[in-house]
Amino acid sequence: MIIKTIAETSYSGMFKVAPEEGSAFYVRAEYLPEGLFERIDVGVEFDENETDCLLDAGLTCAVELKAVSYLARAEQSRFGLTRKLIEKKYDKKYVEAAMSYLELRGYLSDLRYATAWLNTRKTNHYEGRSRLSAELATRGIARDVANKALDNFFAENDEDEICRKAYEKLSRTKSGEKLTAAMLRQGFTQKQIRNL
Repeated sequence: MIIKTIAETSYSGMFKVAPEEGSAFYVRAEYLPEGLFERIDVGVEFDENETDCLLDAGLTCAVELKAVSYLARAEQSRFGLTRKLIEKKYDKKYVEAAMSYLELRGYLSDLRYATAWLNTRKTNHYEGRSRLSAELATRGIARDVANKALDNFFAENDEDEICRKAYEKLSRTKSGEKLTAAMLRQGFTQKQIRNL
């Protein structure tokens, strides 16, 4: 491959590379072996192995740009965003490289996603810590990250008040053991239920 043009883009650290033959693509130094990025210049010829590295970096940049388009719409978890990208038929090795870069730069954060999800969830659902923790786990959030998000959430939202609201809502259609079982399924402890 011989480089025809290289130009920095408006996306920090990403460059558009046009070879003499074939389509233009994007690269960033973080996706290339050490020293290869510095060699990219007009007229420079790359061997087959270096060309493969450049094309791999280009595919990783394509994944990164798609991931950023999802992140521009809403917070995403690494697990969920990875799943979406793989469903779009992106290769897992490029997805993993892009996810690691986006996490390192702070564009992707499971803690931020979990916090946003909890704040949205509280609008229509009255659930206790264990239920919310389980829901976060199904979204691929690590236990330590979920616990931190839940600690922050319950520092701002009274768990006993949420329990009371759940009780009021569920007691319209249930009573006795069925009400207790429903409250337990909603993630409240026996102690919280007894204290109502």
